[in-house]
Amino acid sequence: MPIRVLLAPFTSTLRAGTKKSTGTGTRPSVNGITKVPVFLVPKKWQNVCFVRNKQVAMGRKKFNMDPKKGIQFLIENDLLKNTSDDIAQFLYKGEGLNKTAIGDYLGERDEFNIQVLHAFVELHEFTDLNLVQALRQFLWSFRLPGEAQKIDRMMEAFAQRYCQCNPGVFQSTDTCYILSFAIIMLNTSLHNPNVKDKPTVERFISMNRGINDGGDLPEDLLRNLYESIKNEPFKIPEDDGNDLTHTFFNPDREGWLLKLGGRVKTWKRRWFILTDNCLYYFEYTTDKEPRGIIPLENLSIREVEDKKPNCFELFIPDNKDQVIKACKTEADGRVVEGNHTFYRISAPTTEEKDEWMNSIKAAISRDPFYEMLAARKKKVSSMKRH
Repeated sequence: MPIRVLLAPFTSTLRAGTKKSTGTGTRPSVNGITKVPVFLVPKKWQNVCFVRNKQVAMGRKKFNMDPKKGIQFLIENDLLKNTSDDIAQFLYKGEGLNKTAIGDYLGERDEFNIQVLHAFVELHEFTDLNLVQALRQFLWSFRLPGEAQKIDRMMEAFAQRYCQCNPGVFQSTDTCYILSFAIIMLNTSLHNPNVKDKPTVERFISMNRGINDGGDLPEDLLRNLYESIKNEPFKIPEDDGNDLTHTFFNPDREGWLLKLGGRVKTWKRRWFILTDNCLYYFEYTTDKEPRGIIPLENLSIREVEDKKPNCFELFIPDNKDQVIKACKTEADGRVVEGNHTFYRISAPTTEEKDEWMNSIKAAISRDPFYEMLAARKKKVSSMKRH
């Protein structure tokens, strides 16, 4: 008899259509599940379901700490099918899941993760919603990651889905993509207290001229979008004002790396974020505060040989014994100065090592997020000339 026990004190559930003689006929059904008192469920099924629910809770906890390991655990324990649709449903429901971790998983560039992303976006219904309304729904279902290439993939998938649900609103998905970014940046500019020069509706309209395959979008449409954001900012999941990562809207790069300790020469896995000429590292992607901060000013980077593969290190050129100015958080919460004369780091692959080294070298001089957006704008504006 197939049985599913809910986490409730006095009730369990039977699949709809399964009859259990109780003297009162068939029990009421909710969402296709027939509810019965838990004492009517055989003890062995209660034990099985208790173990299963405990495994699901463990899987969610693992997912929140490391999304890939959490998904792997759930699949290995037959709690989740290894299909993009099943995993997308799991992330979309989001029960007990950290939305930063959901965004981290959806943003990965592995082919399977991209399939999950598209299946996840397909679960959103945007028909007859204006672009701001659709973005509110989409951006509440996960925490947008910081890395430019991840944002690009996720917003591309969003634009495709929005245009699929609302044919004819925009000339192309490129138009939807660019305007979506413009709205996100408008939200930041209007509601971030650190931004003193607030954009007017006229400036917002001017910024978005020529993005509709070389033509202009209707002014009434842009005014309505502007007023919607001005009157109500986006709600950002799990942003309690103390989450340092909410300032990392556009880091140059982020990902898991191994870092060699300073005093104790052991390797530890850390989540690194590169932004604003600083390298931050966290124990988990969901941590509110970084374990350490490495300002990159006056540092150089080089590839090095080590027992660990794909290593590089940060160092002070021409002064190998000088301690790098950095800070870290001790286990008791105290913030102390670092004691590294160099930071040695190992990447998972040769490709990722090269990408990290290039990103760090270029951190001061370029911003990949705005390069990406500028390239898309250039593409659509060129259509007007052809």
